[in-house]
Amino acid sequence: MTRRRSVSARPDAAPSLFEPTFESTIEVASAAEAAAELYEEVGQTFPGASPGAAIAISTLTQIAKDVVEGAFIPLWVRGEVSDFKRHRNGHWYFCLRDLSSQLRCVVWSRDQRGIPAAPDDGMQVMALGQLGVYAARGEMQFTVRRMEADGDGLWRKALELTRQRLDADGLLAPERKRALPRSPRRIAFVTSASGAALRDVVAVLRRRAPGVELVVVHAAVQGEMAPLALCAALDQVARWGGAELVIVGRGGGSREDLWAFNDERVARALAACPVPTISAVGHEVDVTLCDLVADHRAPTPSAAAEAAVVSRDELLLTLGAQRQRLVTAMEACLFEPRDRARSAGVELTSAMSRRLGERQSSLAASAGRLNALSPLATLERGYAVARDAQGATLTSASQFAAETGFTLRLRDGDVDATARAVNPLPERPR
Repeated sequence: MTRRRSVSARPDAAPSLFEPTFESTIEVASAAEAAAELYEEVGQTFPGASPGAAIAISTLTQIAKDVVEGAFIPLWVRGEVSDFKRHRNGHWYFCLRDLSSQLRCVVWSRDQRGIPAAPDDGMQVMALGQLGVYAARGEMQFTVRRMEADGDGLWRKALELTRQRLDADGLLAPERKRALPRSPRRIAFVTSASGAALRDVVAVLRRRAPGVELVVVHAAVQGEMAPLALCAALDQVARWGGAELVIVGRGGGSREDLWAFNDERVARALAACPVPTISAVGHEVDVTLCDLVADHRAPTPSAAAEAAVVSRDELLLTLGAQRQRLVTAMEACLFEPRDRARSAGVELTSAMSRRLGERQSSLAASAGRLNALSPLATLERGYAVARDAQGATLTSASQFAAETGFTLRLRDGDVDATARAVNPLPERPR
């Protein structure tokens, strides 16, 4: 019934999806001729061929919607964001434009989980979506399901916004960092049970501290469900309460693989952990929000295991050093008292010698005085002491009587004598 002609301007090259070709122009002309022939055959009963056969606008826009959505598969498009609006129902509306055209776009709230952050006006983005028609208004629009900025603009913006919220709540403050336990006996490791990070941590612990118990708390570490799984695992560790240290992390990967550790919910759950935490996500160059809120950041899971425990060799060296420090401290503590005691002994000896000399001098002086006052010294000078028969000293002439016997004590003996006469001396005037 229709006659279709197809002429290609370049038989050796496939036409572009967006650029009209000579072949497409011929197709439009053929379609118009086919429509005229159809009108001639079926008359004016063809829908839309006459006023009497006019179709409703809703029907036309629905047909256009079906045609457009059926003709285009999901595509990546590139353009500059403009007129971004966030609707109260959560949807995003904006335009993507280039130098000559623009395309209305929408991101439904259910599709925003796959987009790190809302784009800013003027940002160059690549968007994956489905071209369609909004039948209620008869407008063509592009339904976006994924979006990436040139470079890492969207990811960096999402990371910065989350970091600002965490910083405002004080979760990034250095003073809230806790010291790691020196020798933990039980460590909880929140990671994938099938990941390489677990094997690395086990190998390090076996080599450095085989007596430490490692409890693995399995959680998905990438994908859409990873944030919820990590939060649940951290909550399980907190409710258990048997770990002295918690390590959370995974091995290296792309930015998308590690993005679960930039999730605000995971960062807050890690900050709320009641025991000290170590974050070991990816490689040394990878820094996540979990690294910022954890008490200690390790560049790799192996480094986290080394930071968590002290090896036996290091412990022996530390004990030896502490022993030497203790001996030195004890010697220092004993040196001063010993020196003080030595000085005190010297001072005491000197004081005793000085005091003894003083006492000896005083004793010699007292002895001289006593010797001078001693009756024996008087006797040595030729004097004698008279005593009666009872041994009482006779000191006055009135105590003698004629023919009274008495004893004279001399320097070298006693002499018995008798008084023949008593001649008292006259009294001296007072």
